Amino acid sequence: MTARLTDPFQRTIEYVRLSVTDRCDLRCTYCLPEGFHDFQEPAAWLTFDEIERVMRAFAALGVRRVRLTGGEPLTRRDLPELAARLAAIPGIEDLSLSTNAVQLKRHADALFHAGVRRLNVSLDSLKPERFAAITGGGHLDKVLNGLMAAKAAGFAPIKLNMVVMRETNEDEIEDMVCFCLEHGFALRLIETMPVGDTGRTATGHYLDLQEVRRRLAEKFELLPSVMPGGGPARYVQVAGTDLKIGFITPMSQHFCATCNRVRLAADGTLYLCLGQDDKLELRPLLRAGAAEEDLIHAIREAVARKPERHEFREQPAKIVRFMARTGG
Repeated sequence: MTARLTDPFQRTIEYVRLSVTDRCDLRCTYCLPEGFHDFQEPAAWLTFDEIERVMRAFAALGVRRVRLTGGEPLTRRDLPELAARLAAIPGIEDLSLSTNAVQLKRHADALFHAGVRRLNVSLDSLKPERFAAITGGGHLDKVLNGLMAAKAAGFAPIKLNMVVMRETNEDEIEDMVCFCLEHGFALRLIETMPVGDTGRTATGHYLDLQEVRRRLAEKFELLPSVMPGGGPARYVQVAGTDLKIGFITPMSQHFCATCNRVRLAADGTLYLCLGQDDKLELRPLLRAGAAEEDLIHAIREAVARKPERHEFREQPAKIVRFMARTGG
């Protein structure tokens, strides 16, 4: 293995969030614009062979965590095949998946056998009508069926990601806590972020999670805790239970000083920061026949430009690309 991948601020990059598609079968209000259909053509996406080549280069640089994302990754055909190929790469120790779980029921067993072990599932409401409103017509029962199939398949931990929005779903936080207690899931609460026009619109419903944490502390005894994974959540555990609650706070308490990740979009664009425009286009290199050492060199040079932090508060209009295209 070559020397570790380190950015200018001495942060070690060991985690790649790998988007396999910009498409999604839901239309969440804070992610995709209403009526949007301008998705990339599949020819623009990296092939499985190209993805494997890039991830072998990252593994040679010390990356050991990979999360499959989208859009909705389960809309990419034969995803379990790709998962198995990534799980077999020497050095990759942790393969996980972010999903809305709409199609998870029929893919759970295959994904588990392919080597995926941890799941993050987006779930912003337990009320069918509200869920449909937030997701542009999604069916809550499909998500719940997917969750139960994943639990039966053996995935652990299963974390529910709830984007908390004022006057939208903030009244369901305690219900979500009880749901996770009942089923043995972890809960992660997320602040809205100004990524794309949809994200900026959602920030009108922004709720500071420090306020939510204080509210939960009035009802539950919260103890400091941690969970496996390379993400930015700060965890507490509800005393007397196994439930862990994570707070992802890019706005009220950013976590840039410990950033350990980059994002690879479905078209091969490597984004160095969710809240900045620094990037590297890997697809042209791959299709020009670049060798692994060429990819390693290009990745090193790109990470040497990784910015210190996002500027969501200072420049909320800066990022025009939407989350599904960036990679969740």
